[in-house]
Amino acid sequence: MSPSSPNGEPVDLLVVGGGPVGLACALEAGRAGLSSCVIEKGALVNSLTGYPTGMEFFSTPELLRIGGHPFPTARYKPVREEAIDYYRGVMQAERLDVRLYERVESIEGQAGAFVVATDRGRHAARRVVIATGFFDRPRLLGVEGEELPHVSHYYREPYECTGLDVAVVGAKSSAARAALDMYRHGARVTLVVRGDDVSPSVKYWIRPDLLNRIAEGSIAAVFGATVRRILPGSVEVDTPAGQVSVAAQRVLALTGYLPDFAFLESAGVALDGEERAPRFDPSTMETNRPGLYVAGTICGGAATSRWFIENGRIHAARIAAHACGRPTPPDVAREQP
Repeated sequence: MSPSSPNGEPVDLLVVGGGPVGLACALEAGRAGLSSCVIEKGALVNSLTGYPTGMEFFSTPELLRIGGHPFPTARYKPVREEAIDYYRGVMQAERLDVRLYERVESIEGQAGAFVVATDRGRHAARRVVIATGFFDRPRLLGVEGEELPHVSHYYREPYECTGLDVAVVGAKSSAARAALDMYRHGARVTLVVRGDDVSPSVKYWIRPDLLNRIAEGSIAAVFGATVRRILPGSVEVDTPAGQVSVAAQRVLALTGYLPDFAFLESAGVALDGEERAPRFDPSTMETNRPGLYVAGTICGGAATSRWFIENGRIHAARIAAHACGRPTPPDVAREQP
């Protein structure tokens, strides 16, 4: 057993997941007089490190900050690298206990006496928060060829696709932004879209740009399309007019991501409805398993667009208040997704 608190006692609040909301949970716990520890299976704010290079956030800096720490940037909306550096700075300023590259395997025991087993050891905790997000688990197409080396569910930068035929599966903001970026860096891009049009949920400053590029023929688009299979140099697609073969030396299946439902269920969290949303009390964030909380984007289950950093960070204050037996602050209690 490797207790997280310096006096050898179980840590008051152990947080699974070192993203912005997970860090906020540990930060708020400390300010409430509770000891805390964050365990993260990858890098600090691991999902942000997987975002495209130079990606601009949709949110403004004041909506991304945690713990009242100023988010310094000269931009109206910060970029990926600024956000990663900001959360690193908050971790250091608050002296948060963060264990990186340690994977949680199980959560055993009960409220007041949890044992969190990882690939490095076992940690004693009085309460546990699951704030694992969803970005590392892509929503798979489930078709032949999806495992081929030229297929990816993540987009980092356009340069490896310059001069190549690229199929982008999906038509929401991430797919739209990737398609535009690759087109402007010399790729021949085809969008493969399940619906009849580019999704209306695409951000208002991106959608007109993409529609104009499609209209002028700079970016090709196949609508009403379902991927049948992926081959080394093409994608076979079913459409209302019949089967179409799309040239593709690279395939980006940007169809979204899902929480780790198996881990939630193994932790004893009940999942409800078609979206498989975790069952929790929205005023405290405590799940059906006493002493175990959820925070951040996983609270929406498959509805991953329901919570973001800007409205998920309020979960931290609710958890800290409940964990130390204090009422939730009125301004935090009123916030809703």
